[in-house]
Amino acid sequence: MGLVVASIPGGPAAQITGNKRPMVKKIGTHSGSFHCDEALGCWLLRRTTLFQEAEIVRTRDPEVLKDLDVVIDVGGVYDPDRMRFDHHQRGFETKFGFGFEATKLSSAGLVYKHFGREIIAGLLSWPIDHPDLEMVYLEVYRNFIESVDAIDNGVMQYNLPPGTVPRYLNNTTLSCRVGKLNPRWNEPSDDATLYERFLRAVELTGSEFSEAVDWVARGWLPGRRPVEAALAERHSVHPSGKILLLKEFCPWKDHLYNLEEEGGFVGELLYAIFQDERDKTYRVQAVSVGPGSFENRRSLPCAWRGLRDEALSALSGIPDCVFVHAGGFIGGNKTLEGALEMAKRSLELE
Repeated sequence: MGLVVASIPGGPAAQITGNKRPMVKKIGTHSGSFHCDEALGCWLLRRTTLFQEAEIVRTRDPEVLKDLDVVIDVGGVYDPDRMRFDHHQRGFETKFGFGFEATKLSSAGLVYKHFGREIIAGLLSWPIDHPDLEMVYLEVYRNFIESVDAIDNGVMQYNLPPGTVPRYLNNTTLSCRVGKLNPRWNEPSDDATLYERFLRAVELTGSEFSEAVDWVARGWLPGRRPVEAALAERHSVHPSGKILLLKEFCPWKDHLYNLEEEGGFVGELLYAIFQDERDKTYRVQAVSVGPGSFENRRSLPCAWRGLRDEALSALSGIPDCVFVHAGGFIGGNKTLEGALEMAKRSLELE
């Protein structure tokens, strides 16, 4: 596999050559088939002040790698002082920290760990001392980067008995989509073809990372305030404090789990009530046991599940019912008073 040097879009013109360009910094990564972590890692590096216009060199030649400004996912060394970010070497066990202790870092996670704050501040046009930067930095790791690290390192998402077979395949993850950008077995896979495909992977991962940062900072983060307000008033909604009444709809689940942990009352909230933005009816939703889980802390009553409208109102004794899902995780009522009553009755019924 030969030496390949080129710029990605936005930097100096692409080339395939063994010659160095004076004064242009270079990012090194391995040649051959590529993966999500080094593609994303290269994109992240090029969003830093140090490597903003850097070219990418794809090679496994140690004599070439040793002279490059930064090397990721190859070389067998993790040394941030020397700008070496590999994770394949024996004994590597570095985690992100901040409570994320289940997943070893990939090259993307290593770059993010050291440069993530700067990258996010740049994408959002925030100063590096912005008061919300740390929260966004941690949430982007949880929401986006950790899955890249986990898939690359073979970390299972759930603790499952040995020999468990998945019920279905999921080939839609970012890592899978990057993998499919590699040439097929029956396509040309010369250096030039691999490099062109790799650049597409870099742009794909970067685009989705940018979208994730935007969502966390401008969609997810503002939702914390309404959840905090609702939690402060939960005992006035019901003496048990188990019902969360949101006065405006927002992405509430993650904030609820986080605020429960911060407040020392994990698992206490059982139902959340909010207005549906489309039809202006009200929803009562069971709180799941944790992020990403389909298991509820307490589902809506079995007898109500799958019923609608008059049949549901007659059985429950609550006017204006709209539905309860057959899975018991959500129901609806035409009025706020009705949704509140559905939640209160659900606390009493099995």
